Amino acid sequence: MKTYGWYPDNMEKLDDMLAGFIHRKKKNVNGIIVPHAGYFFSGEVAGKAYSFLEGEKAIVFGPTHYVGFHGLASLASIKTPFGKIKIKKNDMEKLEYEHSIENQIPFLQKLGFNEIFPIVVGEITNEEARNIARNISKEEGKFVFSTDLSHFLEYEKAVEEDKKTIEIIKNLDFNRIDEINACGKHASMILMHLCKLKNWKPELVEYKNSGDITGKKDSVVGYASFYF
Repeated sequence: MKTYGWYPDNMEKLDDMLAGFIHRKKKNVNGIIVPHAGYFFSGEVAGKAYSFLEGEKAIVFGPTHYVGFHGLASLASIKTPFGKIKIKKNDMEKLEYEHSIENQIPFLQKLGFNEIFPIVVGEITNEEARNIARNISKEEGKFVFSTDLSHFLEYEKAVEEDKKTIEIIKNLDFNRIDEINACGKHASMILMHLCKLKNWKPELVEYKNSGDITGKKDSVVGYASFYF
């Protein structure tokens, strides 16, 4: 089991941390967009969106960080302090690890989800994102899209950049896709096409950056959560 310090590796401590992040709210949502940094940094932002999520199956998209490739891949197995989670059978190439996906699993396990379809997103074109969205729209379950926003900018510049990315996602502004400043840009493209296809609208839940957490504002990472 790899966690690399993203969250506690002790089940009780992890459970207590998640209980502090998730405060259940009744709302019929189709999915969420959440960050994937260490829980100390972005767990609260993610938890506010997870508070709306209910279900048993989830399709989880996240960007690749460790292996460069074109297209999509999946994960062979995922184990957290809560145990292994069932992965939907698929024919994709399998990666050993991707934290943008795996950091979402404890949240989902805490909420009672028991099966996921993990999809790691490499380089794709806008047309490929549209086709992926069309194919994935037939899947049963809740959608989770994982992305952090801008990286290593000064605080005020990060807020400016992140506000722009948030507006592009909220407005499904395909003309400005190239302006998205996020590690999950390609996953976000799939999200936007999926929302357009299904007539869903992303709504911002929370925005912060690491400077709001640590007080260090010379170089920060942005985090936002949405539901749709």
